[in-house]
Order: sequence, then structure tokens, then C-alpha cells
Amino acid sequence: MKHILFVLVTLISATYATAQNFDDYFADRTLRIDYVFSGNAEQQIVALDELASEEGWAGRRVNLDIVPVRGNGDVKVIDAESGKTIYRTSFSSLFQEWLVTDEASQVTKSFEATFLVPFPKKEVFVEITLLSNEGLKQASLRHKVNPKDQLIRNMDKRTPTPHEYLHKSGSSKDCIDVAIIAEGYTEAEMEIFMKDARTACEEILSYEPFASHKEKFNFVAVKLASKQSDVSEPQFNTWRETALNSNFHTFYSPRYLTTNSVHLIHDAMAGIDYEHLIILANTDTYGGGGIYNSYTLTTAHNPDFKPVVVHEFGHSFGALADEYFYEHADHTDGTYKLGYEPWEQNISTLVDFESKWKDMLPKGTPIPTEPTDKRKENYTIGVYEGGGYMTKGMYRPAVVCRMRDNESTQFCAVCQRAIERIIIYNTKQE
Repeated sequence: MKHILFVLVTLISATYATAQNFDDYFADRTLRIDYVFSGNAEQQIVALDELASEEGWAGRRVNLDIVPVRGNGDVKVIDAESGKTIYRTSFSSLFQEWLVTDEASQVTKSFEATFLVPFPKKEVFVEITLLSNEGLKQASLRHKVNPKDQLIRNMDKRTPTPHEYLHKSGSSKDCIDVAIIAEGYTEAEMEIFMKDARTACEEILSYEPFASHKEKFNFVAVKLASKQSDVSEPQFNTWRETALNSNFHTFYSPRYLTTNSVHLIHDAMAGIDYEHLIILANTDTYGGGGIYNSYTLTTAHNPDFKPVVVHEFGHSFGALADEYFYEHADHTDGTYKLGYEPWEQNISTLVDFESKWKDMLPKGTPIPTEPTDKRKENYTIGVYEGGGYMTKGMYRPAVVCRMRDNESTQFCAVCQRAIERIIIYNTKQE
């Protein structure tokens, strides 16, 4: 595999001469596709749940048929007449994280998933594929979509959830739209939510490369009210009635905060322009989670709120891996395996280091690289052992980074480049 920048530039350049015009294939509408992923460690199934549509398309209108990173899944929209892929996106899912847990070897479960694609003018096939971290196919589904199908639920007349823009740079055609959604805030607590949402927006935009690309982003706060304040904490037998049914203790990990009510999230977003989702939980308990091209969910009233929301957005938007690991144990949770190269751009097993940050290493940098105080202070790029929850055999680009710990004040240069590539991929045809 060649270096990712070369791959991205090559793919984009190769399609430039023949890059399809958005208006040739798509209307200015959104097709929402709800799926259910189900199965266990041995067998997985993708099932179509429902189709819906609404006015306007807030997603990208450039680089339609390529993806910046592989992810753990792939959605393709294929023109039925020509067989040409006219839109493509990659993703990861909570279901696939669960598949490597011990529970997945003992029981079959289901998880919700939703994807937004531009609304086709003519019949298309939608093909969704789930991939393991090794890139092996786990499950797939191919189904036809007729844009005239009367059973595509029309969401145009739904009353939008009250919302307010925090940062508005331009139209959705030109900008990346990020929605910040309230979870566990009652109607009476919406002023608190707005303050928290502004903090999240300001904090993200203070980090590079977001700071240098502020003009490419819109942030909107969505005032989704819950019946009860706070969120559920199963480890304390505390269950609350909240708008998005979020809870800690996901996969029995105390600080892992997620929701499986993905369809509810998108119901709440009807009538609002959005591409990326940040859910703020009204609690001071430490925790959160971020899933690539799915959502970020984090707690708003913990002292580490600011660094954590940036970190989790690094997952959900930037497709970055965790760079931390367990200091006193050669531990892996099964997410990564040695002998293959992870798809995330900020960790490497060195199996295919050419595709990662080798080109960014200062001349003469040893591989692996010994961490030093000076390298830590300067965020010096190297090849440091430990990352992706593993002490041995996995390497990260810097001693410290926003993807490594809560004390770091910036993303390392490798993470910054990875994020910037995604920003450019979404906003500029090359």
C-alpha cells in the first residue's frame, strides 16, 4: 500500500476528469437509510429497517465516489442503469466494537445504524458492507431504491427540534455541518445546555487544524429536551428517562457512554442541516465515546469535559484511533491484532508504515523511537511503542497527543494532518 496522501490525491485526480456532477445524479434532498446490524462473533447480518427522505442535502458535493479512510464499513450508492458508483462513504459502528467482546461469543444482539446519502434521481442500488479491523468482509446487503417508492417516509413536514446556530460560516453546500445535541437536559435546563454547547464548539475550533478551517464549519445546538435530568448509570442501578436513552457501562466498561437508539437521534434531527453529531450528556460523571461517522457522546459537567469532547470528536470526525495503552499490562481487548496494519492513520504495527507517517519523520529518526522529556515537550514526531490499548507491537506518532491523554494541549502533527485531509475531502474537489 502506498502512502495515504498519494492514494487520496491519486484517487481524486483520477476521477477529476470524469468526476460526476452532483446534480446529474442527485436531487437536493436527503435519503435516510435505517439499518439493523445483528449477530454474534461467528455470524453477522445487515437488515434494512426503513427509508425516509427530507428536503435539502447537507453532505459533501465533491469527491462523491471515494473515501478518505477505509473504516470498518462501506456504503455505496450505485446507479442501477450504468453500474457506476455515484456516492460512497465509510464508517465504523458500535456493533463491530461489540463483536470483539466476550459477550459476543455467548449471545446474539442487534444494534441500530443510520446513514444519510444524497437522494437519487433514478433507481439505484445501495450496497452496505461491514468489515473487520483486518479488512475482511463480515456481512453485506445490496438493495434497490426506487426514488418514487411511496413507502419512503417523507419527513418534510416534521416540526424541527428547537435549535440555534453557534457558529455559522455559510450554506450547507459549502460547509461541514456539525450538530450538538442535548441529552439528559430537561426543558428547564436548556440555558445550561446552550452554555455547554458553546463551550464544546469553542473548544473544538480552538484546536488545529479546526482553528485554521473555521470558515468550513457550521455548528448548531439542538435543544432536545429529556423528561429527566442526567443520564443512566447501570453500574449504580440508576436508569433515567432521557431523549436518546444513553447509558454508561457500555460493554460493562464503567466510563464508556453510548446509545443504541441511533434512529431516535436522527428522528430528532429532522428538518435541521447536519452531517456530524456531538451529543452532550448532562452529567458530571467522567466518560464518553466517539465512533467514526456515527456520533460523539460525552459528559458536559466533568472537569475534563473540554479535552474529552475534542478527543471524542477526533474519533467520530477525524477517524483517529486511541493512542493510550495500559502501562502495566501487555493488554489488548481484541480490537487490534498484530500482523496487519490498522486503517486509522495515527497508529501502526509497522506492517505497512509507508502508508502512515513515515514521510513526516525527521531525518535520522530511529524506528522505534525512545520517548524523552524533550520529545514530549515538543510533540516531536517519532515511532513510539504503545497505542491502540496495546503496550507492545503497536506504535503512535508522538509521546503525547490529544488522542493520548487529557493533559495534552494539541493534536500531534500526524493527527492534525489526518483531520485536515478529511476537512479538505469534504469541501474541495481536487
